[in-house]
Amino acid sequence: MADSPKRRYVRRPDSPVVAIRLSLDTDGLVYQKWGGEQRAKQGDWLVDNDGDVYSVDADVFARTYRAVEKGPGAYVKTTPIWATKAGTAGSVKTKEGATTYQAGDYIVSNSDDDSDQYAISASKFEAMYMPDDEEDRSS
Repeated sequence: MADSPKRRYVRRPDSPVVAIRLSLDTDGLVYQKWGGEQRAKQGDWLVDNDGDVYSVDADVFARTYRAVEKGPGAYVKTTPIWATKAGTAGSVKTKEGATTYQAGDYIVSNSDDDSDQYAISASKFEAMYMPDDEEDRSS
């Protein structure tokens, strides 16, 4: 699946997202993205990441994002992620559905144990994330 070792990364501090909570009386929403059907439920977050719009599970959002002073709805991801480059094309199950990826894309997890996975194209990943210096100092 991967051709590079798993490494810890952090979001670049100058790249907040805009997010709103899906606080409507709804059974949820279903949409097509990342090569599959995605689902958001009441309480999840709708995120606009520089024009790339998607949903994030409510518990994951609460654990990994915090509001910033750049205005209402601005958030930054504050927790590290773990990622590896995919050696071949494939698909990964996400909390919202499934994400397909190509060789060279990054397979990302919000946890070191590879739970809560998703995939990001190499160009987007490299623009949004940088290696975590803390991991380098603790190695």
